[in-house]
Parts: sequence; C-alpha cells; structure tokens
Amino acid sequence: MEEHISVTSLIIVLVAAFLTPIVLKKFNLTLLPVVVAEIIVGLIIGQSGFNLIEPNEWLDILSTLGFIFLMFLSGLEIDFSIFKSGKRKKLPNGQLEPNRFGISVIIFLLILGLSYVISLGLSFMGLVDNAFFMMLVISTISLGVVVPTLKEADIMKSGIGQIILLVAVIADLVTMILLAVFVSFQEEGGNMWLLLLLFIAGIGIYFLAKFFKSQSFFETLSTGTVQIGTRAVFTLIMVLVGLSESLGAENILGAFLAGVLVSLLSPNKEMVQQLDSFGYGFLIPIFFVMVGVELDVWGLFSDPTVFLLIPLLFLGLLLSKLLPVLVLKKWYDWRTILGSGFLLTSTLSLVVAAAKIGERIGVIDSQMASSLILLAIIACIITPILFKQVFPLLETAEEKKRLKIIGANQITMPLTKEFCEEGYDVYLYHARRNQSGELPGNPDFTVEKLEEYSIEELRKHDVFDADVLVISTNDDELNTTIALEAAEWGIENIITKVESPNKQAMLKEKGINVFSTIFSSRAMMKAMIASPHIADIFATREEGLMEVPLTNKEFHGVKLRDFPFFGDAIIVRIYRGNESIIPHGDTELQLEDRLIVTGNHENIYELEYLLE
Repeated sequence: MEEHISVTSLIIVLVAAFLTPIVLKKFNLTLLPVVVAEIIVGLIIGQSGFNLIEPNEWLDILSTLGFIFLMFLSGLEIDFSIFKSGKRKKLPNGQLEPNRFGISVIIFLLILGLSYVISLGLSFMGLVDNAFFMMLVISTISLGVVVPTLKEADIMKSGIGQIILLVAVIADLVTMILLAVFVSFQEEGGNMWLLLLLFIAGIGIYFLAKFFKSQSFFETLSTGTVQIGTRAVFTLIMVLVGLSESLGAENILGAFLAGVLVSLLSPNKEMVQQLDSFGYGFLIPIFFVMVGVELDVWGLFSDPTVFLLIPLLFLGLLLSKLLPVLVLKKWYDWRTILGSGFLLTSTLSLVVAAAKIGERIGVIDSQMASSLILLAIIACIITPILFKQVFPLLETAEEKKRLKIIGANQITMPLTKEFCEEGYDVYLYHARRNQSGELPGNPDFTVEKLEEYSIEELRKHDVFDADVLVISTNDDELNTTIALEAAEWGIENIITKVESPNKQAMLKEKGINVFSTIFSSRAMMKAMIASPHIADIFATREEGLMEVPLTNKEFHGVKLRDFPFFGDAIIVRIYRGNESIIPHGDTELQLEDRLIVTGNHENIYELEYLLE
C-alpha cells in the first residue's frame, strides 16, 4: 500500500500565502515586498517559529514548480526593446544625457569587477571559500524589486529610470548565464559543450515559434477553451527544463531561457498578465513561504561568525553598487546617484537560487546558504526604503510631457493651445515654401520654422526628442516617412495623418496611430445623423472622451461597483490588450487597462491621478 500523504501542511502554507498580502494591506506595510513578507511568514510557521510544517512530496513538487516558474517570469520580465538606442535627451542641467546602453554596460562591468574584489577580501578573511561564487551573489540585482519600484515612482520611462532598468536587466542575464557556467564546471561530468547545445536548441525553438505565431490558424486557436498560446508557453517551459536537466545544467536555466524566448516573441499583455497571475497567485508564494519554513534562523545565529558575516556581506552589496554608479556624477546630482545605487542593491530571487544551488553542489554549507537568504531579505527591506527617501521622486515625476507637432493648420493650431493649458510642453514646427505668411507667436508654446520637412532638418531641430509626436502635413508620403523614422527613434506615441488605406494598415502594424480627416468627418456626420446626442460627446469640448491608463496596483481586481471614486466621470469602454470590454458593475479592473472616460474634466483628472 502506498503511504498516505497528509495535505495539512500544504493547506497551512496556502492559507499563509493567501493571508500575507491581506495583512500587508490592512496594516499599510506597502514598503515591504510581498515575496519578502512570504518568507517572513514562512519563518513564523516553519522551524524557526511554531514548526507547523512537515515537508512532504506535495510541498516539494509545488515548491520546485514555483521556483521554476519564478525563473521563467524573471526571464519574461526582460524587455529587450529597452536595448534600442533612441535620441539622447537634454537634462534639466542643460547637458546631453549619456548613452543609456553604453553607460549601463560600464556600470555593470564595474559592479562585477568590484564584487570580485570584495569576494576576494571576504575569502582572505576566511569567511567564504569560493570567491567567484560569492562574486555572482554580490553582483545580482532583483528585477522583481527594481521594476515595480520604478513603476511606482513613475520614473520607468525617464532617462535615469531606463539606465537603472538596463543595469538590472544586464545583471539578470549575465549572472544567470555565469551561474550556469559555474555549476557546469563544478559538477562532475559537467560539459560546456552540452550547455552550448541548450542555447542552440533555444534559438531553434525561437525561430520555430516565430513561424507558427505568424500563421493565421494559430490566432484562431488562441481563444475560447483552446488557449494555444498558454499551452505553448507551459510546453516550452517543461521542454527546456527537461532538456537542461538532461544536459547536466540546472533546471532554472531552462526556465529562465524559456522566459527570455517568450519575451523575444512579444506576447500580448493579456497573456503576460495571465502568466503573472498564475505564477504570483499560486506557485511562487508556495516557494517563498517554503524558503522561510526551511530557514533555521536560531541555528544560524548559534555561530558567532554570522554576526560579522551578514553585516560585511550587506556592506559589500552596498559598496558594489554605490561606487560604480558614481560614473553618473557627470550628468546627475548626488541624490539621484545615491538613490539609484540603493535601488540596484536590492536582490532576492537569484540570491535564493544561488544559495540553494550552491548548497546542493557543495560550494557552500547550509549555514552560508541560510545567511545569503537572510541577507537578501534584509536588502529587499532596507534598500527600496532608502531609495524612496533619497531619490528626488517629486522633481522627476513632475516633468512635463513633450508634445511636438509637425505641420500648422486649422486642426493643429487650436490643439497646440489646448494642450499647453493642460500642462504639456508643446512645440509646433512648420515649413512654408512661400515666405510671405508667418505664424503668429504665442507665449505658451514654441513655434519653430523649418526650411523643409526633410528628415535631416527635423533631426537638426531635435524634433524626434519627444514623448508624443503628431505629424499633420498635407503629404501622405511625407507623413509616412516621418512616422517610420520616429518609430526607429523609439517614440512611444506617434500620431500621423494619412488618407491612404494601404499606408494606414502598414503604419498600424508598426504600432503607429493613424487618423484620416476624410474618414473622421464621414464618421462624425454619420453619427450626427443616426445618434446626434452621442455625437455631442465627440463634438463638444466639455463632454469629450479621455483615455485613462490603470497603473496603480491598489485597484487591480477591484469591481467597478466597489470602486471608491468616480464623481461625474463615467467609464464608457475598457480596452484590455486587443480586447474591447463594455463595462458593468461586476467588471473587474486589471493593471494596464485603458479606461475610456467621459464627464466633468476635473473629475476625470482626479480619476487619472488616482489610477496612475
């Protein structure tokens, strides 16, 4: 007879994982990352606390799957679009910002080199045995902490925010690969050629997946009960995990590689949200709670050297990040530099992974593994708080959006004035072959005269240094050329006037917003004939439609009927990825939703502030 496995311990772990975010919210402990709180809860119910958990196969399997899925999501978090070099912007101090990718690589190389020097020092003191392994631990940076902190601070798209993000992404990629190489050398029978075979297999799978994704039948299988995309993701994870284990590599490398491949394939936001919900809603909390359960704090502190080791390691973490970011002093002030260094010191997932792998292959003992996990917890609690205290968040967050408009006409001129009144930094560019007429000056916005609408002339006037670019000349071909050039420069919001249906379709495929005066006028006339009161919403300024993005995590999952504030604002439509949703009381809001709102402008602006 097969021995019956009790599910009591699993139920306790699941209940603990369920209650943790509720307790954080109830007591307003928002500065503490949820994953850190889950480890602390594990400490309370585990062998360091009430010892309520008895390890069994159920917990081992689910915890391992949580670990694998965590590494997959770490790879998925990497947005490779940030590696594209866009136009360098002018900073408030008048200087041109540094090349983001170049300076990020330099900072990471300095972090890696300094981490090795610190590791050699700890090895010389007899506190660590393997300097290379400790270098990997010290140089890691947690994307899972950096990304939400940057979003919350509203500096993700700023120059310094992109530099911090790039350093974290490069660290995540390089340290994971170096860890896999290190393990391959340490384990008996490890073979670097087999590790290379895993990456070759990943490249082959990428091109195969890209081919199938482009097939029309694949899209028809992505809805309803089939959900072929989600099935493909889980199949990819397990195939690469199984392949990495078969080749003698760590399973987390296969999972991380699967996440990187999915990220490169540009999945829609809805699928990413579903994967995040499944991972952070079920498997990953079990893993982090179990990390705390298995951590023996009392046994750890029975050795007096730990009281010296953990402070020294934490100091090493701080120095390895704060000293390299000093290269930014040429461009940024001290508060920005120190804040950036503190945020880059946050580390968690890879340290936990390295600790568990290092203990398994015998590079470190269980005491050192526990010390590293405890170090990661301390770093994740302290450094985001220090970042928020030091970094000049208010000054960065209040930077005006730069709206640049090409082409002066009866449509763009009134818009220019309106957006000035709404707090945008507006520039209007026009080129007149007939020099007899000049545009009137306006103290609210900048009017710049161009010799011609050529790409060289636009570059010369820094037109592509914009957050929003509107292209409204009378030449479809010219508008298309400028829009495509702007997309190459990485401008996120490009709106261009194009009447040709073929050009409209091509531009939309590239993520460029297109409007047509002929189509818009015809559609408005039709609306006025069929539904005149509905047309008033578009035709009058007082009752216009506005798009409000939901980026505040506090309202994720909240039903519209339970939403605390609307005032005189009404949601008429919700866009979620490519889906258009007609809202009702039971509709649940989700992060990255785009709410189309009408009503009183003051209420809409308050709603926008609340949701961002």
